[in-house]
Parts: sequence; C-alpha cells; structure tokens
Amino acid sequence: MIKRIVLPAILAVLAFGFWISPNFKEIAAGVAIFLFGMIFLEDGFRAFTGGVLENLLAKTTNKLWKAISFGIASTTVMQSSSLVSVITISFLSSGLIGLAAGIGIIFGANLGTTTGAWLIAGFGLKVKISAYAMPMLVFGVILVFQKSSNLKGIGYVLAGLGLLFLGIHHMKEGFEAFRDTIDLTQFAVGGYAGLFLFAAIGIAATVIMQSSHATLVIIITALSVGQITYENALALAIGANVGTTITAILGAMSANHQGKRLAGAHLIFNLVTGLIAIAFIWQIIWLVDWFSATVGIAADNYTLKLAVFHTIFNLIGVIVMAPFVAQLVTFLERAVPAPVISIVEAQFLNESVKDFPETLLTAVRNEVFHLYDNAYRIIAHGINVHRQTIESDVILEDELKSNKDIIREDVSQEYTRSIKSLHSAILDFTGNANLKLNADSASHLYDLRRANQRIVQAVKDAQHLQKNIDLFGTSKNKAIRNEYNNIRINIARILRLIEQLRNADPDVDVFDLDDNKLSAKQDRNATLHNIDKMIREGQISAEMATSLMNDLSYSKAIIADLTRAAKILLSERNMDLMQGQNIIELADEDITSLTETDAA
Repeated sequence: MIKRIVLPAILAVLAFGFWISPNFKEIAAGVAIFLFGMIFLEDGFRAFTGGVLENLLAKTTNKLWKAISFGIASTTVMQSSSLVSVITISFLSSGLIGLAAGIGIIFGANLGTTTGAWLIAGFGLKVKISAYAMPMLVFGVILVFQKSSNLKGIGYVLAGLGLLFLGIHHMKEGFEAFRDTIDLTQFAVGGYAGLFLFAAIGIAATVIMQSSHATLVIIITALSVGQITYENALALAIGANVGTTITAILGAMSANHQGKRLAGAHLIFNLVTGLIAIAFIWQIIWLVDWFSATVGIAADNYTLKLAVFHTIFNLIGVIVMAPFVAQLVTFLERAVPAPVISIVEAQFLNESVKDFPETLLTAVRNEVFHLYDNAYRIIAHGINVHRQTIESDVILEDELKSNKDIIREDVSQEYTRSIKSLHSAILDFTGNANLKLNADSASHLYDLRRANQRIVQAVKDAQHLQKNIDLFGTSKNKAIRNEYNNIRINIARILRLIEQLRNADPDVDVFDLDDNKLSAKQDRNATLHNIDKMIREGQISAEMATSLMNDLSYSKAIIADLTRAAKILLSERNMDLMQGQNIIELADEDITSLTETDAA
C-alpha cells in the first residue's frame, strides 16, 4: 500500500522538477548514474565472493577488533556499506558467523563508509573525474561481455567506478548551474531545529536512494558550490548515516531471526551515533576545527571538514558502543527470540543466503546437520538409548545389555514433527538454488541433498525397528533379547562414532566409519548363520526368526545410510582427506567379500 503511494509521488515530483528546471534534470541524472554505478560496483564485487571473501570473513571475525577491522577494510575497498551489510546478514543467517561478529562488522562498515566522503571531498571535486569515467566505462563494458567470471567481475567494477565518477560530475555541474539562478541557502535553518530538520531530510533521501554514499555525494557537491550551509550539511550527513540502516532492514526481511537481530543492531548503533552527534554537535565541530588546523585543512574547506566530521562522529559511535556488544547481543536475543514452533522448520534456509555460493552451501550444510540432530535423537530413542549414554565413555555392550528401560517416544509422530517438513524444505530450497551455482558448487549441493535423503531414510527404517526393539529387547527369551541388543549396540556405535567425529575426537577419523560398517556386517552375518541353529534348538520361534531377519536388514540400512551421510557432512571440513578416503572406500560388495573370507 505504501509503495503504491510513495513511488507515484516520487515520480510526480521528479517529472515536475524536470519540467521547471533543466538544472534539476542535470542533478537528477547525476544521482541516477551514480546509483547505477553503485549497482554495477556491487555486482562486480559479488563475482569475487564465491569463496575468497567468505573464507576471509570466517577467519577474521573470531574477535571483536578483528570483526571491526574487517568491516572497515571491506567497506573501504567496496565503497558500499550496503553490500557489506547484506553479505554479513547472509553469513549470519547461514550460521557461518555469530551475532557478536556480525555486529562488529557493522560497526566497522560504518567507519569504512566514511572513506567515501574523503575520496569525494579530497579528490572527486578537485579533478575533472569525468575524463577518467569514459575510459573506465569503455574497458569495463568490454570486460563485462567476456565469459570468464573474474574478467566479468573486473568489468563490472570498472564500469561501476566510471558511472560513479560520471554521476558526481553531473551532480556538480547541476548544482553549479543552480548557483546562478537559485540560492538554496535561503532555506537554511539554524540551531537544533535545523539539525533535526536536515537530519530528517538526510534520512529520507537515503531511504529513497538506499545509498548513504549517494546522499553524501549530493551533500558534498551542494556544499562545494555553496548551495547549503556547513551546519545543515553536517545534519544531512548525520541523517544519511541513520537512513543507511534501511538497506540492512530490507535485507533482513527475508532473513531468519539472526538476520533480523543484526538489522536491529545496525539501527540501534546508527541511532545512538546520530543522537550523540546531534547532542554534542558544537563540541564535535570544535574537534573538527582543531583536527583540520592540525593537519593543514583550510578553515574554509568545508567539504573536507565534512569528511572529518563524518569520520569523527562514527568513530565516537564505535568507541561508545563497542564495550556493550555483549549486552547488545543479550538484548537482541530477548527482543527477537528464536521462533518456537510445534513443527520443526528450517533454521538456516532463507533468501538472504542465496546471493553467495559459500553462504548457500554453508546454510544447506548446517540445515542438514539440523536434520541429523533431530534424526539422531529419534533413532537413539527408537532403540531405547539415551543420547548421554552414546556421548559418554561407558561401554555400550555392558550398558545396553543391562539397561531394559523403554523410552516412550513415538518415532512415527516425531518423524512427522521433526523430519518431514525439514526434509521437504531442504529439497525445495536446494532445487531452486541449484540453478545459480557453478559446477563445483552444484556438485557439493547435490552431495548435501544425498546426505539429506540418507538421514531421512535412516529414520524411516528406525520406525520399522521400534516395535520389535521394544518387544524383544525386554523379552524373557534370552536368545532373542541378546540378538536385538546386538542390533541396538551396532546402531549406537555408529551414532557415537559420528558424534566423536563431529567433536573432532583425535582418537577417531573418517576411516573408522568403514571399520564400524565392516564390524556391523560381521555381526549380522554371524547372526544369520546361527538363525537356523537357534530355531532347531528351540531357542527362538520361526516367527521370531522372521522378525529378526527383517530387522537385521533395517539395521544394516540405518548404519549404511548414516555412514554415507556422515562422510558427506564431515568431509566438508577436510576435502583432501575425503578424496583419499573415497578412493579406498569399502563398498557393500567389498565388505561382503571380506566377511565371507573371514567366515571361510
């Protein structure tokens, strides 16, 4: 409803401005070209985020100062705090970084974005940058049409810079022409009333354009030709800083609760920083004058002094807010709680992670682990084993044979609640995402889909097992009870081994998965060879034997499916090891051959 009203109103105002003033047309064209350049620049940097930026981010955000430094550096290079914010929300939503690290990046991005004001004020207004724009556009467009993704990315970056320079040129020309016909300084407002009024205008301009860089360019170019006063320019800069949070908020609308928390942190930081800047405006202006005089900036060079002001008040915001990151995280976790749902839903899959291959794959991997965690609980309880038993150091054979407790959990009901919808969400998400990935990423995604399917199948087989596990696992018939206890032990072993591998236990590695699979196969063969004997000796009935043979097949499938899923999920941590492991992986027929040889 709001969009239906606002967009036509904006278009009507622009049309009216074009009709009454060719100078307004020049400024508007400059803004449009500048924003188009921002889009090109962001697309260019996205071409290089298929692993490099993601890996760097994962390694440089484990401490707050590192996260802030990364935010400063990445925003300085990209000249887009909006892109950095969207990437950060994407990483946070996928589970690649924590909320505290995301907040640190946002703090740093606010500092990094001030370098744009320095470049524009110190370089863009003193050099005829339109002369550089044309060659950049020509070379950039040529590279954009190349097949290589790297060359295409460089082309977008060059074309984006060219459009930025061209946009700044047109805005400057338009405001200089305005100076001869209209003096906008007559609309200046002094005191705190002017501060709040022009801060609101800065917020509105940035919300409309969704780029604080574009707003700052307008402010600096207008200030350079005397169309706005220095004090009102400072207020506009404060408003632009607050208004830039709209991009993070819009990006978080399609994100999960973690992304919404980060958008809230961004808004809180920029609001606090803006209020501090307004409350202590005169003290900050004095600090700007002192710093400018110290480094040799002329007293009447208001464009550079605006860049100094922009940097100082953002730095003050970081200094004030950084000590309270832990409290901010606690507040946001309470204000935006994780959703409580009766049917388990996806935690990591959302539109915000689809822009970058690494975040997409990480999100899917984390979601499959989420599925496995649910399956782990269901399967363990389905064979009447508590997870703390599996995760402890107790000897499984002794514990399971002595413990006859039945865990009252309906595997069928839990499958519907905790597995089915999650499985469907993963299939739906990966099916749509596969269209945007290169061959390697698509292959990894396919492997994760296979792991997802294997886990689900293991739970389905556990459904078939549960009834007989409950019936025969506590039977007074010692022979059948021992056989079903062996089934429980073999399944509990694979669950324990997977947990040990997830926790990076130094005593186990992925090769132990095949060793475990071989051991379970040998146990099944031994049981199958003895079934006829047990029937003849009256230890078990023919009906018991039929059930046992069926359940041995189910247990075999559970162990095989969990083994394959674990190899896929855990191999992501060490691809070199996994490639070697794949070469010598024991297939079912190899295991059969080995066990038959042992039996002979």
